[in-house]
Amino acid sequence: MLVKDIIATDFVNYKLPSMYVAFPYCSFKCDRENGCQLCQNSSLAQQPNIEISANQIVEMYMKNQPLCKALVMCGLEPLDSFPDVLDLVIAFREKLSDPIIIYTGYTETEAATYIESLQKFTNIIVKFGRFRPNQPHHVDDLLGVELVNPEQYSKKIS
Repeated sequence: MLVKDIIATDFVNYKLPSMYVAFPYCSFKCDRENGCQLCQNSSLAQQPNIEISANQIVEMYMKNQPLCKALVMCGLEPLDSFPDVLDLVIAFREKLSDPIIIYTGYTETEAATYIESLQKFTNIIVKFGRFRPNQPHHVDDLLGVELVNPEQYSKKIS
């Protein structure tokens, strides 16, 4: 599978220490809909891809225990790499039951097919919604982090 980045221990994207995996593709819906380049991950898109297997990521995660308590899949846009997301979820669930968090700019309706495929797995949280600038921030109780606009929210899907 291809990823852009792996951070062994991240304290920003979930209320528990997490491994952060950044996926390599995005259609930049947020930029298009806002009429300008505003994606915080634009520079990430310029980084070289890293080829790594789902099992290697799981092994890295397990070596970082007991510090890591969750796996966070972020972006660019994880759902634009859904076969790899699914492979990672399967490999992770074969060995661990820790939370899996998926940050997506998709709406819940746009992500429905992907969510349906993930519902058979346990302990998965999805953060939905695009970036909109100059909106009131709010703390999402499920994630335990501040999100940048009211239309972003998380939901436990399984």
